[in-house]
This record gives sequence, C-alpha cells and structure tokens, in this order.
Amino acid sequence: MNRYARHCYRIVTTYCEERISQLFYKFINVITRNVKVLNRAGMHTRPAAAIVKLASGFASDFYINKDGFQINGKSIIGVMTLAAAQGTELELSFDGPDEEAMADAMADYFAKGFEEM
Repeated sequence: MNRYARHCYRIVTTYCEERISQLFYKFINVITRNVKVLNRAGMHTRPAAAIVKLASGFASDFYINKDGFQINGKSIIGVMTLAAAQGTELELSFDGPDEEAMADAMADYFAKGFEEM
C-alpha cells in the first residue's frame, strides 16, 4: 500500500470509528445531560483542567459532544479543543458504574459557571 492509500485508509477508519461510536451510544444505556457554558470567559484552561480532574474521580466513561464532535471528557487535550465560548450548548454523556453521581456532579459544576460567577 502506498503512502497516499495509507493516509486515506487512516482518515476513513478514523471517521468510521467515530461515527460508529456516536451511533452505538444512542442504543445503549447512557445517561446524557445538556448543559450550557455560563461564565463569561468560556471553557478556558482552568475550567477544562477542573472538568478533567472532577471526571477522573469517577470510574464511568465521560464524553462531551459539541456540534457533532465527540471528545473524551477525561482528556485535557480533548476538552481544550472544544473551545466552548459563553453560551455554547454541550451534551454530556456518562456510562459506567457511577454514572448518576458523575452526571450530577458535572451538571452542577457547569450550572455554577465553573465556580467563576
């Protein structure tokens, strides 16, 4: 396989994996919460780090969905790439043994404006 074919293969498989995971999450028992970024500065470095720190205290998987793009909420790089400004609506997905507690804690943190309001 030449270099271009490998590149195309990686792009297609990455897209398919992301799309399949998005479709799969609709059919399994996953808790979702819709939240809005309330603070004026948006989701900058400090709130992103706090979200990851809060999420890492739970065993459940945590994903943040924005405009059809899904990232791992336990990854600082992923959370930072969202660049969620004030007023941005996000869908939070939780799946695991402590999903209810994690969903409540995360929704509360967003509702408090990342404790910056």
